[in-house]
Amino acid sequence: MDFVDYYKTLGVAKNASAEDIKKAYRKLARKLHPDVNPNDKEAHKKFQQINEANEVLSDPEKRKKYDQYGENWKHADQYEQAQQQQQSGRGYGTYGGGGFGNFGGDEYTYSSGDEGAFSDFFESLFGGGGRRNRQTKYRGQDYNAELQLSLTDAYTTHKQTLTVNGKNVRITIPAGVENGQKIKLKGYGSPGTNGGPNGDLFITFIIKNNPDLRREGNNLHKTEDIDLYTALLGGEKTIDTLSGKIKLKVQPETQNGATIRLKGKGYPVYKKEGQFGDLYITWNIKLPTNLTEKQKELFTELSKLSS
Repeated sequence: MDFVDYYKTLGVAKNASAEDIKKAYRKLARKLHPDVNPNDKEAHKKFQQINEANEVLSDPEKRKKYDQYGENWKHADQYEQAQQQQQSGRGYGTYGGGGFGNFGGDEYTYSSGDEGAFSDFFESLFGGGGRRNRQTKYRGQDYNAELQLSLTDAYTTHKQTLTVNGKNVRITIPAGVENGQKIKLKGYGSPGTNGGPNGDLFITFIIKNNPDLRREGNNLHKTEDIDLYTALLGGEKTIDTLSGKIKLKVQPETQNGATIRLKGKGYPVYKKEGQFGDLYITWNIKLPTNLTEKQKELFTELSKLSS
């Protein structure tokens, strides 16, 4: 397998900061996401590649091993273990019919007679001798992905199908999921090597505010326009909420910027059925325009009365 330069994959320098890597990944993920390119196989392939690169470079320990060992970074633990055993005088074990002694413990399986099973990495450490008949199980890499939802989408519990590595995965998204919240789907990452377990898939939710709604925790904030006459004399205003339309009373002499609270009309509390935050409505008084001569006379009269 050819060496993959993860830095080049994400388009960042080798001394890039964690924040630079995060920004580069998010930019590419939005561009290459399968939902944006449903019929583009090349985009799907690149999306998998940037996920793999981000998984390594966003993890300080994995990045350290990658920088130190390059294409052999996955085998860093085994290499360091071998060094420790050599330094302690135990060497590399002895050949015993089916493979090398007890090197690596239960993590390894043995395959007698398979000359190509021993990895090129360990061959480079121990030489290319004739006894290379041992296979190592490696866990597959984890995948990272982002799922963008609107406030309306995340308001109710619903199911959604994702395409991961060419496979459709149906997940249930609980109501009230937080922006930036991450969930793990076990076994949906990269396949393991030599019978090793699959990696996991980590999904980060990106919840965008609606044009007319802003979320703060479990509370929602919304600005509503009312005309000058309703603000002065009082009246009613029907507003749209995520749970439907609500008719509100506007108190006489309501001031511009005044806020009212609607208890329990906010966002659902994550995994707490029946619990909701509050909805805050801020009134924005719209002044009349294109006044008629009669209206101007009346406002002039009101001005004189008020003074």
